[in-house]
Amino acid sequence: MKPESRPQSSDDQKNAVEMVIGSDHSSSAETLLSGAVDESADEPKQTPSNLSRLGWLLRVGANGVAAITVAAFILALIGLAQRSGWITADGFSGDGQSGIVENTNGVPERYICPMMCTPPSTKSGRCPVCAMELVEATTSGKGDGKSIRIEAAARRLVGIQTAVSTLGHVTRTIRTIGSIDFDESRLSTISAYIDGRLEEVYADYVGVRVSAGDDLALIYSPRLYSAQTEFVTSLDGEEFGRFSVGDSNLGTLAEENLSELGMTSDQIANLRKTGKPQSRIRIKSPQGGTVIEKSFVRGDYVKTGQTLYRIADLSTVWLMLDLFPDDVSAVRFGQQVEAEIQSRQGEVFTGRVAFIDPTVDPKTRTVRVRVEVMNFDGKLRPGDYATARITVPAIPADLVYDPVLAGKFISPMHPQVIRDDPGPCPLCGMDLISTSELGFSPSPLPEQRVVSVPRDAVLSAGDSGVIYVETEPGRFEIRRVSVGPMTHQSAVIIEGLAAGEIVATGGNFLIDSQMQLAGNPSLLDPSRAPSFAPGPIELSGRDPLLLAGESGVLLDRTYQAYFEIQQAMAADTTPPPVALNAMLDGLVRLELLGGVPDAAQTQFGLARRAAGRLDNSLDTARAAFRHVSHALLRASVIVRGPMTAKALVHYHCPMVPGNGGDWMQPGGELLNPYWGSEMLNCGEVIRDLAVKSEVPSVTDALQ
Repeated sequence: MKPESRPQSSDDQKNAVEMVIGSDHSSSAETLLSGAVDESADEPKQTPSNLSRLGWLLRVGANGVAAITVAAFILALIGLAQRSGWITADGFSGDGQSGIVENTNGVPERYICPMMCTPPSTKSGRCPVCAMELVEATTSGKGDGKSIRIEAAARRLVGIQTAVSTLGHVTRTIRTIGSIDFDESRLSTISAYIDGRLEEVYADYVGVRVSAGDDLALIYSPRLYSAQTEFVTSLDGEEFGRFSVGDSNLGTLAEENLSELGMTSDQIANLRKTGKPQSRIRIKSPQGGTVIEKSFVRGDYVKTGQTLYRIADLSTVWLMLDLFPDDVSAVRFGQQVEAEIQSRQGEVFTGRVAFIDPTVDPKTRTVRVRVEVMNFDGKLRPGDYATARITVPAIPADLVYDPVLAGKFISPMHPQVIRDDPGPCPLCGMDLISTSELGFSPSPLPEQRVVSVPRDAVLSAGDSGVIYVETEPGRFEIRRVSVGPMTHQSAVIIEGLAAGEIVATGGNFLIDSQMQLAGNPSLLDPSRAPSFAPGPIELSGRDPLLLAGESGVLLDRTYQAYFEIQQAMAADTTPPPVALNAMLDGLVRLELLGGVPDAAQTQFGLARRAAGRLDNSLDTARAAFRHVSHALLRASVIVRGPMTAKALVHYHCPMVPGNGGDWMQPGGELLNPYWGSEMLNCGEVIRDLAVKSEVPSVTDALQ
């Protein structure tokens, strides 16, 4: 039997509808149920059909889907507004555009890419390069803004290493390739002086070693026999008028004829002694060496002028090198060269530069350099390849100090001949010349001592270079430096670092990344980093060169314009245009003046380029004035005018931001051009640059 069906109550219908459409629409369910109950009251025996109930459920589901779609669309619009900067985490952006958030100190927050792909940004979001989420700078607005601290444990973990900057001579190595060749001054070609037949060949193969005067071959010549007969006949004292030529007699003419036919003086003397003509003559070697070419065999007939032998003395060989013009400008006659040949790896041979080609090869754009190398043991073979190294100063200069050649005398044809005293060359007989004539200084040059650091200490990006200086244990400070020539091991620091400072060489990229995360100056943004070493600049102690005449007046006028600019800035005013133009004009002319040393002209050029920024605001002028002062201070120890030689004082103020500032005055009361009235007398005298003793004039120095 089927169970009896009983009608559902109104509460049961309400619960069923809530289960279908959800609790959020319970009110609608109550309304519908109320209508259904009322209808059932009028017609209690009628129930809705299945088709009507399905349509009602579809309408309710469509309304729910529409509501969910609208909510999702609103959420998407909010997300787009946040990405566009219209809405920030604190509400709407203040300006409606930038979306820049400031921290509690009023400094805009900075966001950094963890991979350091882009410079720091003031907006959050993702990196446009690697798409990683930008992170907020951890110490924005904290610390000194130019350094970070690294604990000892972390330092050991990341492998940070340090080195000390040094002051000394820095050299670079020119590397090139070349080939071994014969020494042409020790190469001989033996040709036939007369027609004849070779009856004996004593040096009968290539490679045989011979000495001077050794027999090479025996030649039969009827013509030579006739000439010997004439010579023997002339020894009887008879003269034939038809053979007379001026004051010469027949014997003299006959002897000269034998010499022209290849007989040596010893052979002629032997013929004079015996008086017996010979139809055969021995060909002798004019020098010792090795036979490198033989053009005949026994029994051959030879003609006058035909090459018989080529003999080379291999005790000295030439190393032929090809150098680029910018490298060859630093090479001098007599300079030592080290070479390794391909066939004897590991052995180093030394020689000296004997010739530098005055022209550049139009095809290869290189200059040919010849090096003379001693080869007593015969290990160097002509035709072999070699790798050469030439050590030259990293800073180009007119004079070079070489302790081996300092104050010595050298042969102009054979640079291996070096003597302490003048005299003739034992090889060529030419007079030895002083090495000072070739550009070698008799004493060390103080101006070639430069500050250098290991090459790994410099982080370079284009024209910018930064290093990290350990000012105290664990504290690394960024420093912007001017980098000069770089060798394989060292980098020359022109400005920004003093000798004796400790710099990071290993792990400096990790230090730089921490500086970026801290929002400090870094390799990506080095413009805010200090660019001067702490303390006053170091100057060499040599006596300057005195410029006389118009040159000295021009230099003093240029420095006088500098003094006027210094006084104006001490009075809190911008540099006077008249004084600035006078200084610029003087610097330009000093750069082109023939009697000014090259080192001083370089400093005048640096001062001129920095002086171009003095015509802006007072703050900008004071920043550029420090560069001008440094350049003119370095020039003052190289060259001086009559007035500046008598009165010139070097001052330094340690309170100038960026490790202090230097300047010059002719004397008198200290007037600080960097602070003006704020700290007018802040500073100290570093050195009185007045020349106490008599200095050489430019004319004396050039002789």
